[in-house]
Amino acid sequence: MEKLSLKATQREILRKKVRFLRRQGITPIHVFGSGIESLTLQCDTAQIIHIISRAGLTRPITLTVDKDKEAKTVFIREVQKDVFGKELLHVDLYQVKKGQTIKVDVPIVFVGEAPAMKGKGRIIIRGLDTLSIECLPEKLPNQIEVDLSPLVELDQSLFVKNIILDPEIKVFADPEQMLVKVSEIIVREEVPIKAAAEAVPAEGEAAAEGAPAGEAGAAAPAAGAEAAPPKKEKS
Repeated sequence: MEKLSLKATQREILRKKVRFLRRQGITPIHVFGSGIESLTLQCDTAQIIHIISRAGLTRPITLTVDKDKEAKTVFIREVQKDVFGKELLHVDLYQVKKGQTIKVDVPIVFVGEAPAMKGKGRIIIRGLDTLSIECLPEKLPNQIEVDLSPLVELDQSLFVKNIILDPEIKVFADPEQMLVKVSEIIVREEVPIKAAAEAVPAEGEAAAEGAPAGEAGAAAPAAGAEAAPPKKEKS
């Protein structure tokens, strides 16, 4: 794997004045870490962009500052850009001391082919995209590869416990957490609109259906209307 190295110098310009550095192709950098003195640095913008594209948040970077003999091991912690996502504004680097472990979320990459996917109407469901681990910088993997070839049957799954890592790497996840599964696509049958409309009774049909003979078509008195008085019989 390619070793990533970055050169930086001490930075004297601070706060809003750093915009003048950016115009000269220089990016402000801040280095911090547990139990170390933070550093205010600067480096060539083209170089740091190259490093960011290859390191991501998981690969260690060897940082040399000015003429210091001892290099530092750092990781990218935050990259700040303008609102349009084009101009690089600032980069935060986390320094790890010798013998110190680091906790990061490493991306999970699925490789190979699942034999169970040869059947029709099947789909792969992912349970996790990253795995939280802790280890020494030299043991930190750039990505965690999961082979799909053991998935030979429908509804078969792979779990966190199936991942094989270095014994010195600590995993922060439930061993029974699902990583990936081969499932069947469920197709729901929809009732055609015309058939659904025919199944709904027409207006007044339901009321007429249960009415006594001879009364089904009788009209009800209008709301608020008084009933006509009964006719008197002639004596």
